Amino acid sequence: MNDNLEKESPITYEDIPWSDWAKEHCDPFKAPEKPEALEDVVVFDMSYGSFAGLYASSLLAEYGAKVIRIEPPGGDIARKMTPFGLKIKDTGLAYIVEGRNKYHITLNIETEEGRDLLKKFIKKADVLIETYAPGYLDSLGIGYRQLSKINPGLIYCAISPYGHFGPKANSKKPDYDVVDQAMSGMCWTTGIPEEYKEFPEHTRVPTKLGPWMGWYVGGGFAAFGILAALLFRKSTGKGQFIDVVPAEAQAKVNNYYIQYYHTKKRVVGRIANFDPAVFVYTLVRAKDGMAFMAGFSDVNFYALTTIINRPDLREKYPTIKERLSPETWPECLAEIEKWSKNKTVKEIIQATLDYTGDGTCVAGEVLKPIDSFKQENWWLRGGLRKINDPNYGEVSVQGVVAKFEKTPGRIKWICREVGADNEMIYSGFLGMKKEELDQLKSKNVI
Repeated sequence: MNDNLEKESPITYEDIPWSDWAKEHCDPFKAPEKPEALEDVVVFDMSYGSFAGLYASSLLAEYGAKVIRIEPPGGDIARKMTPFGLKIKDTGLAYIVEGRNKYHITLNIETEEGRDLLKKFIKKADVLIETYAPGYLDSLGIGYRQLSKINPGLIYCAISPYGHFGPKANSKKPDYDVVDQAMSGMCWTTGIPEEYKEFPEHTRVPTKLGPWMGWYVGGGFAAFGILAALLFRKSTGKGQFIDVVPAEAQAKVNNYYIQYYHTKKRVVGRIANFDPAVFVYTLVRAKDGMAFMAGFSDVNFYALTTIINRPDLREKYPTIKERLSPETWPECLAEIEKWSKNKTVKEIIQATLDYTGDGTCVAGEVLKPIDSFKQENWWLRGGLRKINDPNYGEVSVQGVVAKFEKTPGRIKWICREVGADNEMIYSGFLGMKKEELDQLKSKNVI
């Protein structure tokens, strides 16, 4: 062997830039080449008029669960929830987002034949999701107590406005997102403060979050609970009942507001774009839009005031204690905006990037939805996708969020029309023939 010859060493993963490695292994566009984490899980989603249940089953469907949507013969009312009545075919825009990867069948559970068919399905189910009033399905003989006898391994997730026990458990009210948001306490702290008299009176009120965050946070916790229950069942063989209240879920992410009341016996009021924990940490007006600025610790406030050439502000508010006051927020913001309103958003951001002194000040652009939609980063990562669906045509939708290396999620199709998969599912699961389905349809069972 000639020791003078250079030895060529193979390239290892450590030789590749980290971002290249991550893209190679977590690229969602390569998902069809890989297995699915939940490919053996069968989920029946009986949500009605609730996007909490629909979102929960969407998350499971993205990672391979075989989700079968059970709608009444006329379809779920959730299909009608859409801005200004806009639909694609029979389906509202919101439902199209949450119809992904799901098979759609119809079944009238108010008929005896319908309930018998559900029981047959449940024998082959891993998970059932429902959003009916507490006790309603139990009264029909198809609640958890009855179905768990048919299938002891069944994971039964029930989502309702007040839960299945407690003083309000018997409420028959539907699960409306705005009720969930209001009950969580989050609405009370969102919006323009009452004392800001320069704003019209009708704007100085508790304000709901724009999207259906009560439903979506509730659905996210429901999906998490189902996955935890699946892990438990794997080791024990036992299913279980899961009781989810979206308002409790949204209260869970209401950070320190409950603890503040517990400690101080005072409620944090509406605070507009301010934060009781940090300031400056807010939105500022620019010449051509809005920007976010953060410089809340003392050294970072020093950086901010240096950038805007206002050393007098750090003399007036020398520590974060002086800055954390509802009276201070608007007056200090007004002084900062004397600078920011004469700058474009890009100039504001560049000014923070050019600063080289002590501390840091961060700025970012506040994007309109259309601007966010145009962000190349989201499209390259699959956070936004254009899917050419055989039933609904080309539709732009949100993609899968968590990018997995070995078992990535994916979008296989956008949605299905009401009852589109009746023949396939009833035949595949129960061995029923088309003639039988036609007869059931004539009796409004499916």
